[in-house]
Amino acid sequence: MHPRTTNKFLETFDVYRFSFESAGALALDNEYSGFAVLPAHYIAFAERKRARPWTSIYHFGRYDVKPLATQLFSAYVGIDWADTKHDVCLQAPGAEAREFDRIRHQMTDIDRWAQSLHQRFGGPIAVALELAKGPIVYALQKYDFFVLFPINPLTLAKYREAFAPSRAKDDPTDAELALDLLMRHPQRFTALRPQSVEMRTLLSLTEHRRELVGDKTRFTNRLTNTLKQYYPHALDWFEQHDTLLFCDFLTRWPTFPQVKRARRASLEAFFYAHNGRRPNVISARLGAIKAAIPLTEDMGVIAPCRLQVLVLIEQLRTTLQAIDRFDREIAQLAPRLPDYCLFQDLPGAGPHLAPRLLAAFGEDRQRYQHADELQKYAGIAPVTERSGKKSWVHWRLRCPTFLRQTFVEWAGQTINKSFWAGAYYRQQRAKGSSYQAAVRSLAFKWIRILYRCWQTRTPYDESKYLNALRKRGSPLLKHLELDAQSA
Repeated sequence: MHPRTTNKFLETFDVYRFSFESAGALALDNEYSGFAVLPAHYIAFAERKRARPWTSIYHFGRYDVKPLATQLFSAYVGIDWADTKHDVCLQAPGAEAREFDRIRHQMTDIDRWAQSLHQRFGGPIAVALELAKGPIVYALQKYDFFVLFPINPLTLAKYREAFAPSRAKDDPTDAELALDLLMRHPQRFTALRPQSVEMRTLLSLTEHRRELVGDKTRFTNRLTNTLKQYYPHALDWFEQHDTLLFCDFLTRWPTFPQVKRARRASLEAFFYAHNGRRPNVISARLGAIKAAIPLTEDMGVIAPCRLQVLVLIEQLRTTLQAIDRFDREIAQLAPRLPDYCLFQDLPGAGPHLAPRLLAAFGEDRQRYQHADELQKYAGIAPVTERSGKKSWVHWRLRCPTFLRQTFVEWAGQTINKSFWAGAYYRQQRAKGSSYQAAVRSLAFKWIRILYRCWQTRTPYDESKYLNALRKRGSPLLKHLELDAQSA
């Protein structure tokens, strides 16, 4: 029986779905992640010569466990947050008793509670909570005597289940478990260190913009489906359906009879007003409109669909205008950041992906000690599971999906923009990899390259990288030569 190559997808709530911020326990990786194993279906992610030897691969924690935290705290606090109240568990070092409290989500109550802890213990005070961002995090970051430690909700849930197989759950208990995790395993969690105001602003802008792009896709899909019901001609007359031109056209002529009655001069004036000045394109559209016949004349279908189209058009137009506003803000902010020059000229980056890549790496060069840490955290490196004689490799299910999406989308853009990237992609496809697997494999290699450029503050140079491949005798050069000969 062959080992399975993937596990079943279990949809879970991911509080770090659109975040580049540290995910606390989410950043932990298993000791096999990102390395080639035999047999490995994702062998493209890592070269065989870089695989860890079998003699060291079973030394659990030898490479990944960080040294014990040396910072001493005057008190430890665990918080289980909610919209209206927060349950708190507190313990002082050396004390056996734990104190429980509950505070309302009101700034006066939070401030009174924080000041009372400061008067009682001084600082610093370690705070464990299930968030890396959010209202309670922003409220506590104002106090310099608090050191925040994000704990992934899944880690806390598994920890709770280990001691409560019945799955009994209570908010004060969760606060105590968060405190217990931090006190017993301090080396497993990293303190939240906010970046500069400019970088955090760029992080938020890119995240919100990507959410708007998702909204645009949803509105466009719903609009396309509605038009197919009664007015599919409009979809054929325009190649792109997520533009202001398309929105304005449907606003003026939302049904087929209306556009059929429109005069030729009115249609030409409309296209010219929207910078559509190519005579052949305009003539082709006008000819298609004149020759078209209606799909249906049933007003029971046309009337409600027309209203639905007008509503979706307004939503789509508002979303497109919002994306443009975010693009202008990002274009003004990103060039002011010191490291933007490292990303603006990357192959295929452009004005949209370059700021996202900058936000993905950030400005804290101590955050990732090696490139493989970023590969694992971003979900690009695969996960290896072993049980007995079985071994299987699958892609990482739980990771900041926006971060993974950034690297994958950019890697896909480099296929036609970078000489070696295109050759590497075609090499992986020739081995039988799917498009997504080949692009993730390419993103794996790109992260290693960008990490080096980021650490040394050196802009990427394609010719230097090709020379480095030549010096190492990389087998990829053979594929580059074959591609050049075939071209």
